[in-house]
Amino acid sequence: MTTFHAVVWIDHQSAQILQFDPDHVQASKVKVHSHQTRQHGSTVRSEHEFFGAVCDALAGIHEVLVTGSHQAQADLRHYVEKHRSQLARQIVSYETVGHPSENQLVALARKYFLKYDRMSDTPTPS
Repeated sequence: MTTFHAVVWIDHQSAQILQFDPDHVQASKVKVHSHQTRQHGSTVRSEHEFFGAVCDALAGIHEVLVTGSHQAQADLRHYVEKHRSQLARQIVSYETVGHPSENQLVALARKYFLKYDRMSDTPTPS
């Protein structure tokens, strides 16, 4: 499915990615894979692998809204700006939200992108 918009809900354990168009929603999930090692920095490597997988899942999507806890968003934003600068241009905003259902998340994103596209004079693809 080719989509123009996506919304991501992220915490430090998983990311729910919902790509959508006016008629369809495609959901995917990325989970953290923890490495149980004594090596220094293994949690940092696991976090980088997790954020890298999230970024890979967002490849080709024109506009992305990132939601979730403030800290998880800040950590993802830092990773994207440092390691995936190309994707940084696709992320249009970061919004702190609790734990919405999939339907609530899509409704929030549809409302956000309708407003965003009107403000930026971008026609929303149908």
